[in-house]
Amino acid sequence: MDHTLVHAHDRRLSAEFLAAVLGLRVGAPFGPFLPIGLGNGVTLDCYEKRDEPIQPQHYAFLVPEERFDAMIARLEAVGVTYYADPGHTGPGRVNDLFGGRGAYFDDPDGHTMEIMTRPRVRP
Repeated sequence: MDHTLVHAHDRRLSAEFLAAVLGLRVGAPFGPFLPIGLGNGVTLDCYEKRDEPIQPQHYAFLVPEERFDAMIARLEAVGVTYYADPGHTGPGRVNDLFGGRGAYFDDPDGHTMEIMTRPRVRP
């Protein structure tokens, strides 16, 4: 994958929020996009849709175990509730799926974001 779009009502707000939680930087605007480099050559390109409804999506990020606690601390610092599951039960808890840790939280536009330290086990 090279890039994917994240629809937002305010591309700067969304990009800065997600970059802050993940400990990344927002890149320079590229046309209508505001990219967040994920460190593996892939970017999330925040794209503004001010006058249209935004269909919430799910984005899952595989993160290093040693950075997970810092991400949770950043969510807590800005008052964002995280959950152990995608159904948003278990507020303030993390899960231990696949032998690692994970948490779900919403971005400013209602997209469900997931941070996880182990990849999902597929059949």
